[in-house]
Amino acid sequence: MSPELLEIQPRELKFTLELKKQSSCSVQLVNKSDQYVAFKVKTTCPKRYSVRPNTDVILPKSTCNFTVTMQAQKTAPPDKQLKDKFLIQCTVVPFGSTMEDVTSNLFTKENGRYIEENKLRVVLVSPPHSPVLLPINGAMKQEPAYETAILRDQLSAGVEDLPPSNHAEKTITELREERITAIQERDALQKELALMRRKRNVKVQVGFPFLFVCFIALVSMILGYMLGA
Repeated sequence: MSPELLEIQPRELKFTLELKKQSSCSVQLVNKSDQYVAFKVKTTCPKRYSVRPNTDVILPKSTCNFTVTMQAQKTAPPDKQLKDKFLIQCTVVPFGSTMEDVTSNLFTKENGRYIEENKLRVVLVSPPHSPVLLPINGAMKQEPAYETAILRDQLSAGVEDLPPSNHAEKTITELREERITAIQERDALQKELALMRRKRNVKVQVGFPFLFVCFIALVSMILGYMLGA
């Protein structure tokens, strides 16, 4: 058996499933041999993905990356899974070969040519902050129904329905205390004003008879003087 030519990381192509948005992932190939190695990337669904570059030559003990982009999807798969597969083929090529020298004929198993093949599967993951959990052992799992219901109720509830935080509770308590203090101060001012009004009325009532008496006495004196004259 021929030694392994390439080390591939990762072994799964993970794409974020977000409708009407592209998603990309990168794969690193490491040439473990002392020879020039050419590779070619194939997929079972070429219309769904684009690979750049899909062929190249890796120098001995060197690395090369390629990027796979999943086109924007209009609808999500019913089971949140795709059965698409990728195949990475590689073979030894003559020293000094370049990408222009890579042709499809290099990857045919004719004349005893050794072709190393590695399969990669596609895994869909949920976008960040999504209520759907990331895949576990390749299967998409959703949160328990009661957790999903709680999340939905919290999102649909108004601000007044949500439980206040500790800071909000403290602020509300302070505002209530200030309101009570203001009401007490207003009541005290009203009582003091009423008391001042009562005192002023008493003074007026007390002073009015005294002036009246003085006026009568003065009039009497004038009348007496006139009568005596």
